Amino acid sequence: QVQLVESGGGLVQAGGSLRLSCAASGRTFSSYAKGWFRQAPGKEREFVATISWSGSSTYYADSVKGRFTISRDNTKNTVYLQMNSLKPEDTAVYYCAADRRRYSGSRPSEYEYWGQGTQVTVSS
Repeated sequence: QVQLVESGGGLVQAGGSLRLSCAASGRTFSSYAKGWFRQAPGKEREFVATISWSGSSTYYADSVKGRFTISRDNTKNTVYLQMNSLKPEDTAVYYCAADRRRYSGSRPSEYEYWGQGTQVTVSS
């Protein structure tokens, strides 16, 4: 059974920080690209960031560039999303995803595996 499990979401004031984690189990994901997406109520799922299998390559949505950092620890089969300077418009359910390829992009259709999501709420 392949599983991605997110954690670290919660309620934070604008300007605050959160770190999301996504732990993979059931399969070795160290060779897979990983991504973070988010979905606010009534909106489509939106790309946030992606990281290559080794961690050497990252790519961010313009809306989070300079505030969010994606990283991974392949020894722990875990990918992280450090979120700083949070804004109310960052409020959403955040999902991690895995792509069997070593590098991936910004489209949800590129990712084969998904977590169940974790809620992030930023109050003004």
